[in-house]
Amino acid sequence: MLRQSALRSVPGILLLRSSSSFPLFSSQARPINCLSLLRVSSSSQRAAASLRNSSSGTTNTMGLKLIPAKNLHVSTPTWWLESRFHFSFAEYYNPQNTEFGVLRVLNDDLVKPRAGFGTHSHRDMEIFTYIIDGKLTHKDSIGTAETLGRGSVQYMSAGRGISHSEMNNGNEMLRFLQIWIKPKKSGLQPNYGSRIFDEKERHNQLQHVLTSFDKYESSKDLGEGVIPIHQDCNIYVAELDPSVEQEFILAKNRQAYLVCIEGSLTINDNTHLMARDATEITAEKDLDFHLKFTATEDTPAHFLMIEMSLA
Repeated sequence: MLRQSALRSVPGILLLRSSSSFPLFSSQARPINCLSLLRVSSSSQRAAASLRNSSSGTTNTMGLKLIPAKNLHVSTPTWWLESRFHFSFAEYYNPQNTEFGVLRVLNDDLVKPRAGFGTHSHRDMEIFTYIIDGKLTHKDSIGTAETLGRGSVQYMSAGRGISHSEMNNGNEMLRFLQIWIKPKKSGLQPNYGSRIFDEKERHNQLQHVLTSFDKYESSKDLGEGVIPIHQDCNIYVAELDPSVEQEFILAKNRQAYLVCIEGSLTINDNTHLMARDATEITAEKDLDFHLKFTATEDTPAHFLMIEMSLA
């Protein structure tokens, strides 16, 4: 049975992981807004981060904190699903690891063929799903139905409430990253969109796939190019060939969370990531942070970076 403290750790959704039956979610339940239960003061975040550094086995190097894949919580609530939680979610609740800035959830999900998440509800959350392997079929309560493959993105502004399902209707394993970002305000108009990106757009370069509406060229999503959301946040993806380097300047008073999706990657020649490892990257309040990402000599690197203001 899911304890109440775990349930309170999950914003924007009513989770029913008390059994292994399908679906995991109730389509009859009214979407709940748990954001008020998740607001953590900056001082509390800094204290929690300090405690994590001293007790979790992570490694800090000049603004880079390595989070090994072995430290992630692995959840197998049913026969068809294996998830790796970067932050507190569902049955996993750790008050020292609830979020990173406006990044509330990052789950690395494996879904077996002919299975998936039945209809469930979200509210007051910006949700971004990046497909890595297989095909994800999405249906929602505002009339959208589509199937997306590798490198594609589906995203939602859950706003006042939206219901959807996420299924693997194919014969191959489905893997995707699901990212939840806290919006600037609650009660927004629900919205859904998707992008089918060409591999060449992220091949040996950083592709900008998501940004804030404040920096977008229109007050509405134009349906192509960079995706706008209701938060000061950017997401970049890249697939680098062996030994290829890319540089990025993390502006002062900004931070980022990077996941090595596949292969292996070195940051600034001193922080090495294997597949599924992550890194918290923090710039100084008054100094830009120059970053160099390098794929190892014999292995490509596929990674995703979420950049945001400093908490």
